Amino acid sequence: MANLSTKIKLYANKEVDFRNEVKLQDDGNGAYIKEWNLDIVQPTEAQLNALETQANDYEYNQGQIQKRQIEYGSPSEQMEFITENGLTAWQTKVTEIKTRFPKR
Repeated sequence: MANLSTKIKLYANKEVDFRNEVKLQDDGNGAYIKEWNLDIVQPTEAQLNALETQANDYEYNQGQIQKRQIEYGSPSEQMEFITENGLTAWQTKVTEIKTRFPKR
């Protein structure tokens, strides 16, 4: 099940400031919107639930991106690899990493 914050980002189609624009609260029965300060209409629960699949994919892809970034290494490590092995070898390595950590 996707996080409420992810569904709200997708609904708003932007990064949301959850300290000022939208405040979430969880009293033990699941998170809910406590305060809505965006310039768009607050979504209904049904509208947010309709974003479940898209939000699950988004969260999964964010995890895959993090795994890829670890495998790619720092920019200086990437440059060192390219310098020592060539651009074609780097492109092959990137393809292998993307195959290991595919996005939806």
